[in-house]
Amino acid sequence: MTTSPQTPLLQVRNLCKHFPIMSKGFARRPIGAVKAVDDVNFDLMRGETLGLVGESGSGKTTCARTILRALSPTSGQALFHVDGQTVDLAQISEKDLKPLRQKMQMVFQDPFSSLNPRMTVGDIVGEPLLIHKLARGKELQDRVDEMLLKVGLRPEHRQRYPHAFSGGQRQRIGIARALIMKPALVVADEAVSALDVSVQAQVINLLADLQDEFNLTYLFVAHDLSVVRHICDRVAVMYAGKIVELADSEELFENPRHPYSQALLSAVPSIDPDIKMNFDIGGEVADAGKLPPGCPFHPRCPHRFEPCDKVVPWLEVVEASNTSAACHLYIPPEKIEAAALAQGSK
Repeated sequence: MTTSPQTPLLQVRNLCKHFPIMSKGFARRPIGAVKAVDDVNFDLMRGETLGLVGESGSGKTTCARTILRALSPTSGQALFHVDGQTVDLAQISEKDLKPLRQKMQMVFQDPFSSLNPRMTVGDIVGEPLLIHKLARGKELQDRVDEMLLKVGLRPEHRQRYPHAFSGGQRQRIGIARALIMKPALVVADEAVSALDVSVQAQVINLLADLQDEFNLTYLFVAHDLSVVRHICDRVAVMYAGKIVELADSEELFENPRHPYSQALLSAVPSIDPDIKMNFDIGGEVADAGKLPPGCPFHPRCPHRFEPCDKVVPWLEVVEASNTSAACHLYIPPEKIEAAALAQGSK
């Protein structure tokens, strides 16, 4: 982990990604929407690692892919501050987006399916340089060899195919491919979840070392909270397409505020036999195509009270902390009342 300067590299504002639900029959028409990402807001500071966590189906991967424009956003902004300019990734055209691809790269979850089995390692790692016309011939080979050494592989591995490598080595190849462009932003989408625990530690340490060397900024999507605690400076907890808590890593793990965050952390196994797991919420993640009124978590929440099933909460700074939580427990009653009145007037 690094101590990040308080200048944002990325500012996400009211980002939404809705997938239409179509009617059956010949005349198909939209009859609803799956709100996979719904009004997400956060800042990603230069040089920091921000963890994006939540249950499967919470929208964290869709959020990351929407920011990188692998998916087109429904609405909102993703302001990318790079090379002295500010670009809204949500609105920029595909033509203008291509040069910016050099500055933002992704490390994928599955190191087996994310590499082309018909290409050698040298071709895989060097392909981004060819696409962007940044190097050819001997210069290309030298840059590929240098990057392979950086990720713990050898230059002679350049001639081999992905099937000749273990899962951990394949993920190192994926990391080399992402970093060959010297990006400012790297999205790691469950980058270690498919690896053995011992290999996970090696790859996590590699990512941390490379961050220090290249001054990288990571958006780290994960569901393994022990990994998140080790590598992340801050953590955003997602539920049903929304961020429900945003906090410094240690503060979140020592004192989670949102009931959903508390439930997630209570489910983390401990090596201490006296500490019992207490994952006391039932049910499944709310259906993003049919969200309940009010707080999307309220049907599962042990602390729900009257406003929870009527008013959608927003991120509110918790008093005397660096934590923001989208929970009525931390929103002043007068603000809740004003939101209820505004909602009723619509």
